[in-house]
Amino acid sequence: MADLSGMQPIAFNCQGGLILNRSTFMMQPGEALELENFEPDIGGGYRRINGFSKYVSVVVPHTSSSSEKILMVATFGGKVMAARGTSIFQATPGGGSWTSIDSGRTNAGKYKFERYNFDGNDKIIVVDQTNAPTIFNTSFTAADVSDSSVAGAKHVVAFKNHMFYAGMSSTPQEVVFSEPFDEDGFNSGDGAGSIKVDDTITGLKSFRGDLFIFCQNRIFKMSGSSLSDFTVVPVTRKIGCINGFTIQEFAGDLIFLGPDGLRTVAGTARIGDVELGTISANVQSLFDENLSSADEFESIVIPNKTQYRIFFTKSTTDENATKGVTCVMKGQAFEFAELRGIRPSATDTFVSSGNVIVLHGAYATGYIYRQEQGNDFDGATILGKYRSPDMTFNDAGIRKHMERVILNYKPEAAIDADLFVRYDYEAPTSARPAAYPLDSSQVVALYGSSTYGTPTYGGQSSPLIRQPVEGSGFAVALRVNDGGTSAPYSLKGFQLEYQLGARR
Repeated sequence: MADLSGMQPIAFNCQGGLILNRSTFMMQPGEALELENFEPDIGGGYRRINGFSKYVSVVVPHTSSSSEKILMVATFGGKVMAARGTSIFQATPGGGSWTSIDSGRTNAGKYKFERYNFDGNDKIIVVDQTNAPTIFNTSFTAADVSDSSVAGAKHVVAFKNHMFYAGMSSTPQEVVFSEPFDEDGFNSGDGAGSIKVDDTITGLKSFRGDLFIFCQNRIFKMSGSSLSDFTVVPVTRKIGCINGFTIQEFAGDLIFLGPDGLRTVAGTARIGDVELGTISANVQSLFDENLSSADEFESIVIPNKTQYRIFFTKSTTDENATKGVTCVMKGQAFEFAELRGIRPSATDTFVSSGNVIVLHGAYATGYIYRQEQGNDFDGATILGKYRSPDMTFNDAGIRKHMERVILNYKPEAAIDADLFVRYDYEAPTSARPAAYPLDSSQVVALYGSSTYGTPTYGGQSSPLIRQPVEGSGFAVALRVNDGGTSAPYSLKGFQLEYQLGARR
């Protein structure tokens, strides 16, 4: 039996998220050198993500090819809408059939849409870069906007009871807005009009009483409530948004993808100005890797988790290899993780009766999926990875003989994962002990809640797994590899117990 009288402990919380812009020597123990398919949890720790499952059991019908990607997915009127090929369809969530609600459209690009209510009736308007904007009521009756000036719009947003259109191919720097309360009225004498900016428009977003106009190299802000007092001022002429599908309202700000990564536009009421800030420096290499090679981008917000997800889709990359980034606002800081295995070509987030519905349309399979569901990616395993920094315990010159690792975690059901202890920066000559299975049957019972020696799932206290380990080195790192078949669980923190060895 080992002599534990000289045992040294070090404990740390799992916090700080994925860090790729600093040397492992300069990282804090709770940060992550790898964090794939885990999410920084606003409740603390790193949580293995949920999967996704079919929202409608059959594929969206295609027009000419089964490889046609989904061009739009949207929840509206208690149904789910999807565009594919030259048609738009609706279906009942959980149902087994799609109904065509608009067919014979000209082949178009990806859709954008806006849910709104000008006259007491809920409506949704869609634009697709080619056809006239199309309006649907809750009976899914389609009506095209008649004015040719907005045909082929790429962007649409409701603002101050006007409908704003932009991205027309012949006028890429122009925003056209309708009469108040009439998305298909364009008489200037009745309050319609247009404005031009000096850059190509990439997105529109209404936020806190203003309309933000994102361009390739600039950002503008429109204030006012009608034709008589609309004013447009520059927010910045130094940075723009490279893709409008990345613009989201998130954590009280607007977040978007700039040429140098993720940025926010933060309103500052005190001076009535706007601050711009880059937030993705910690994972900038992920953006550098994907910005130039991605064919398209998609994003979603999961508001109950204060979480933003951005996906990088390439036509030549299969689903398993498709990457993305998770951004979580925790306090006043952003924490990041990497996504792998979700390949959307269209997304939507909708909150109904307190339920957050996160949807994506698959790039090539034709299915509509609901995220945050189940323990797999529609039957495919979720491979989660966590790696700590290399820890020297403040002295890189002394060998540490590891005795035990105590994992503080919160299971949601039985888990399937392995713990690895790695030494000396995983050099080829370093010790590489075999995997230690993380057996949830080892969980310490919660008094009054379970039978001693059995796990308690969903309790208020996080149970512990005490794992004897072996090996030694001057630096120590921990890995957790998820087996891909278990329910989510959160890694809360670790305690490492070791003996001091000789100095080199």
